[in-house]
Amino acid sequence: MPARQLTQQPLSPTPSHTVGPFYGYALPFPGGGDLAPTGHADAITLHGYVYDGAGAPVPDALIELWQAGPDGSLSGAPGSMRRDPVTGGHAGRNGVDFTGFGRVPTDADGHWTARTLPPGAPSPAPYISVCVHARGLLHHLFTRVYLPENAAAGAADPLLATLPPARRETLVATAGPHPGTYRFDIRLQGEGETVFLEFR
Repeated sequence: MPARQLTQQPLSPTPSHTVGPFYGYALPFPGGGDLAPTGHADAITLHGYVYDGAGAPVPDALIELWQAGPDGSLSGAPGSMRRDPVTGGHAGRNGVDFTGFGRVPTDADGHWTARTLPPGAPSPAPYISVCVHARGLLHHLFTRVYLPENAAAGAADPLLATLPPARRETLVATAGPHPGTYRFDIRLQGEGETVFLEFR
């Protein structure tokens, strides 16, 4: 009986073999950028653009935010998500609790927006942690956002104190024309590249 011949057929790539983007299909959820309770008097709006190395906006990135509450608490409100009783899908946040976590996609212009509360201690210069998922990235990137009033304490912050001024500026949001608004653009590479962190 002759040995069976094995034919070499090309295999289809799996999601782990491809760069994507896949983020817009399952990861965003209603109210993902609403970290602050609805109507909270101290809520701020943080927004910006994601740019690639050529300076073009990235329309399919995903931004995750984590932060301490204004009192420095890291507990957040994990039970703030509501489910649709019919579909079982996410119906959005309850609008009452501060969550400390947000996830927002960029729009067709590469723009993202989140509503949150100013971060508090325990850091000498409180910050918002950011994780960036985008096309062309095999691994997500980590960075931070410091509000300008918190970055003034940069000499006491272990990260800001080690950066030259031009690099430090890539981590500091710019106060907007309206009170409580801040802009934070993320440049993935090239001139003005945002400082990204490596965790080991």
